[in-house]
Amino acid sequence: MRVKITLACTECQNRNYDMTKDKRNHPDRMETKKYCKFCKTHTLHKETK
Repeated sequence: MRVKITLACTECQNRNYDMTKDKRNHPDRMETKKYCKFCKTHTLHKETK
């Protein structure tokens, strides 16, 4: 079962990415390094509600 999630930048708190993830394989909140167009650098992005 795939669910929609939103990733937010930890530096500026802007919500930049919409993704889907499999709840069965990844029940925890997702964290990944992605490019933030507001900070203009690669930062850690965390899953939000």
